[in-house]
Amino acid sequence: MATTSDNPAPGPVRTCVGCRTKAAASELLRVVAGSDAEGRPALVPDPDRRAPGRGAHVHPTPECWQLAVRRRAFPRALRSGVSLAGAPVEDYLASLHHFSDPQHDRPETGARSS
Repeated sequence: MATTSDNPAPGPVRTCVGCRTKAAASELLRVVAGSDAEGRPALVPDPDRRAPGRGAHVHPTPECWQLAVRRRAFPRALRSGVSLAGAPVEDYLASLHHFSDPQHDRPETGARSS
């Protein structure tokens, strides 16, 4: 069995549902099916990795989040036929990375001038 590095990651290894690379579970954000503030079904961040039920793991970056959403990876990973809103996770990522910054929403197109 081949690994991606010479030093195996400490602890359990999980696969990011966005970029599909393996990483230590401690490096990934666990996401579970729950409900938003209004009680509607939603994807909920589980940074402490303690919530009951199935979880999906994603790197806590806007890029991996967007890849996972575009690939419709969460309903498949969570085995949920219900459409789940991602607002709670997006809010959590925004608090970590200023995810709502328009600079992150736009792909880079070459070198920037200073």
